[in-house]
Amino acid sequence: MSDFLKHECGIALLRLLKPLSYYKEKYGNAFYGIDKMYLMLEKQHNRGQDGAGVASIKLGMQPGERYISRARSNAESPIKDLFSSVNQSIKRRVDLNPDLLKNLDELKKEAPFIAEVFLGHVRYGTYGENSLESVHPFLRQNNWKARNLLVAGNFNLTNVDELFQNLIDLGQHPKAKADTVTVMEKIGHFLDEQVTELYYDLKKDGFTKKEASAEIANRISVSKILEKSAKNWDGGYAMAGMFGHGDSFVLRDPAGIRPAYYYVDDEIAIVASERPVIQTVFNVPLNSVKELNPGEAIVIKHYGEVKFHQILEPLEKKACSFERIYFSRGSDAEIYEERKELGRLLIDQVMEAIDNDIHNTVFSYIPNTAEASYFGMLEAANDELNKEKSKMIMQEKENMTDLRIKEILSTKLRSEKIAIKDAKLRTFITQDNSRDDMVAHVYDVTYGVILPTDNLVIIDDSIVRGTTLRNSIIRILDRLNPKKIIVISSAPQIRYIDCYGIDMARLDQLIAFKAAEQLHRERGTEYIIEEVYEKCKKDVASNEINIKNHVQEFYATFTDEEISAKISEMLTESSINAEIQIIYQRVENLHKACPKNLGDWYFTGNYPTKGGNRISNKAFINYYEGKEDRAY
Repeated sequence: MSDFLKHECGIALLRLLKPLSYYKEKYGNAFYGIDKMYLMLEKQHNRGQDGAGVASIKLGMQPGERYISRARSNAESPIKDLFSSVNQSIKRRVDLNPDLLKNLDELKKEAPFIAEVFLGHVRYGTYGENSLESVHPFLRQNNWKARNLLVAGNFNLTNVDELFQNLIDLGQHPKAKADTVTVMEKIGHFLDEQVTELYYDLKKDGFTKKEASAEIANRISVSKILEKSAKNWDGGYAMAGMFGHGDSFVLRDPAGIRPAYYYVDDEIAIVASERPVIQTVFNVPLNSVKELNPGEAIVIKHYGEVKFHQILEPLEKKACSFERIYFSRGSDAEIYEERKELGRLLIDQVMEAIDNDIHNTVFSYIPNTAEASYFGMLEAANDELNKEKSKMIMQEKENMTDLRIKEILSTKLRSEKIAIKDAKLRTFITQDNSRDDMVAHVYDVTYGVILPTDNLVIIDDSIVRGTTLRNSIIRILDRLNPKKIIVISSAPQIRYIDCYGIDMARLDQLIAFKAAEQLHRERGTEYIIEEVYEKCKKDVASNEINIKNHVQEFYATFTDEEISAKISEMLTESSINAEIQIIYQRVENLHKACPKNLGDWYFTGNYPTKGGNRISNKAFINYYEGKEDRAY
């Protein structure tokens, strides 16, 4: 992606279902669990740059023995820093007593993270500062083992104000109005409530206090706690947690917005945000890794039982299509094919843009996530070239010679690696004060392969703000002196904010929104902007549950082509010599390419939860009133 866009978070839950001695004997590794956690987080590195955290729970520990360990990092390379710290903490214990490596029970007792239950998280925050306090997992501590709670998630809730008030109504005093704190305290409240109820029931049945405490761990119903806790959550989430006694869970939102995949056998139970992470780290086949259903939770009891519970009634599935376009690793078999299909489905618009002149056209891509779409576009372009070859042979068949046939058949598509990203500059351009100066140097170009008569077709996975295109890519591509530059987005026009975890929080930063605004002003239809604002203000101020997304009316006057043409104009500076054309994927083709991920609210404004429309309207109010605040 050429625009700088923050990623979504990633989760990893691992439960070892056998005694630790089993893994040492079979795999020759006393640190099997923590090593696998490192790999799972590193393989989800693409989802997190701001922070990383890992926590573990040891089963069967005696009072006075440490059973919960947690480490977090917000360093520049958080995953490496995190596990360097973890390894050092283990090494210190082993250095003090080398005999620990010969006695696994003693190693487990003395060293942190030698455990059976693990929860990991990589963070790319969409809200708040990159402080260590913001890094998951979050911990809620208690002297009762079962009341300890660790939570981590890939999520964003739209109704934090409502949930915050619910906690106050319960008599709590939350330390911050943040969705992570709110979620943890909500789960914690119903965990406390259930533990208390179980304790008094067991006391009535003649259990001693000590006996009751042990029995509570067996009787806790994680599914009931989740049903009560998540009842009013509105948003997209894959929420993971561990209780101090060893129960663990992952709950997916009822619209399936955020991804969650799992694998279970007799040795391990795993949940992660991406399927290939599980496949690669544990060497399991594609069809063995399953997707957690919308509204469903996987619950792993401390004694090893794995069960699935429908916690919330599922809504129409609207899994995030950006996962397929950009966020998830392209090594997933389905995602790779879908990204190629996104490229293939653009060929009609490409051929029209180059006036079917495939011979004087060079195809390329903007690294890195657009590469698979580029391959799909090339395949479709080759099909077009082959059609042209067949047509030429048929037209000239009466005068055809062997030499002429060879000449026609030897014609090849012209494809080159034109844009080369200078990864060394990435760290610097994320700083606002230096971004504009540095962004022009983010990409280098390959000289000597473009002729003045050539069209240059270059594909990107998405165009969000257009900043890097205008300030860097188009400028440097123009130095190659092509006749025309066609920049293609494998994603449709991003018109609406995302309120479920992607960092697209302000309408006035979206290039499609800016284009529509400019068209309104040029055509004298500013009154529509005023009308949309008044409708948004009225609905946001009301207590209505099912309000409309009035921002859709802001775009209704214009065709996709009109907005794309205006974007092309806005991204072309006066110093540019080549003709510039921006082409976007059509929404219907996105759905053809990614049939299992139909969540498209950032393109269409069709939000899958009731809170989405309210947040969209709020974002428009902020734009109209000149506020730079986030709408959520």
